[in-house]
Amino acid sequence: MSRYEIFLLQRSPSIFIFGVRFMEMKQYLIDTFRFNDHMNTKLLAKITSLPDQQQCIRFFSHLINSQNKWMARIIEYPNNPPRDWWAPVYALDELESEWRKSLQAWIEFIESKSEEELFTEVKFVGYDGGHWACKLKDIALQLNYHSIHHRAQMQMLIRQQGVEPDFVDYIGTVYRKIA
Repeated sequence: MSRYEIFLLQRSPSIFIFGVRFMEMKQYLIDTFRFNDHMNTKLLAKITSLPDQQQCIRFFSHLINSQNKWMARIIEYPNNPPRDWWAPVYALDELESEWRKSLQAWIEFIESKSEEELFTEVKFVGYDGGHWACKLKDIALQLNYHSIHHRAQMQMLIRQQGVEPDFVDYIGTVYRKIA
């Protein structure tokens, strides 16, 4: 049995909301960051074998920049300097170390928060210079879902170059053959 209790709320005949019980969000977020780390690390190894690596390097750099920018938005509010979502584009040999730094910062940040703090709103300066607020857990979830989105794009680019991408679906990390 999973240590998470997933529940389903039906708000209307066509709207369903899935959630994780309140006191388990912290571990869920850490596990999700670690899952993305494992799959992104596999992907990075595949990128090194590509004849044309540039677009994948750009997407991977974007994932790092996004994690760094969101952390800066939270920590440095309201004085955070502008940061680019797409720059810098790191060299291939820098990606793994930059990814590790970015990931470790987020895991340590989540670990330092209580369950209740993950459900509190944090303020940040948005794309338009306006002041915005969002629950901390939702920012962490966005980063992880965003990683899945761009990993799929990179998998497509890998396949277009005639290289078979690795199986990076979540289910591949949890299922087991029984017969």
